[in-house]
Amino acid sequence: MVGEMPEHDAVEVGARLGEDVVDRSAASLVARGETPWWRVGPSWNRVLLGVFLVLFAYYGITLIQVAAAGRSHGSPEVDAIVVLGAAQYDGRPSPQLAARLDHVVTLWNEGVASTVVVTGGKRSGDRFTEAEASMRYLRDRGVPEDAMLMEDQGSTTYESLEAAATLLQDSGSGTEVVVVTDPYHAYRSKLTAREVGLQAHASSTPTSVVTGWTSFRRHTVEAAGVALGRLVGFDRLNALTG
Repeated sequence: MVGEMPEHDAVEVGARLGEDVVDRSAASLVARGETPWWRVGPSWNRVLLGVFLVLFAYYGITLIQVAAAGRSHGSPEVDAIVVLGAAQYDGRPSPQLAARLDHVVTLWNEGVASTVVVTGGKRSGDRFTEAEASMRYLRDRGVPEDAMLMEDQGSTTYESLEAAATLLQDSGSGTEVVVVTDPYHAYRSKLTAREVGLQAHASSTPTSVVTGWTSFRRHTVEAAGVALGRLVGFDRLNALTG
């Protein structure tokens, strides 16, 4: 038939038209700032963003757990109350340590435990350890001295709790404990106590002197410490941070 295009020519024209359509489509996508679908694939930017979002979520969840643990002030009946040390001034507990010890007295009077472990060593130049200052304070407020065990060498939370676990095991007092400390420090202390072999609960002092912006800042720092400690172990974290 006159004017009819040979078959092979028609195929060639069709292929060129198809290529032109694809090229125009790609150019249109580029012009709109979009990536053509066939160029979409894994990239380091997306991988890094994904890792960041996972870590951010992990830290956020940990921060919530730290805050929640700090709101717990009660305790079930346990074998012993373990109070973590803080600064003392020539045998007199600092306000921060006194707030922890006052909470111990409350728990003792409620019959939570029959044993109290006081912890904490001393700094260079001090005459008394934190444990000694704590024992004297508690004794003056009605806790019998023969109901107390003293750990007076630890300089970190991990060291004190590890030594307290040994004291409790050696004395046959039992290993279920409640750890008394400040709210921001409660969750990390509980997890650390569990790592050293104690069946631990945490009870934070409701009269902590660490408040406001300082409390918020310490909560955020503790959350980072807990997040890392759960990954590498609190013993390694202690070795890294002291």
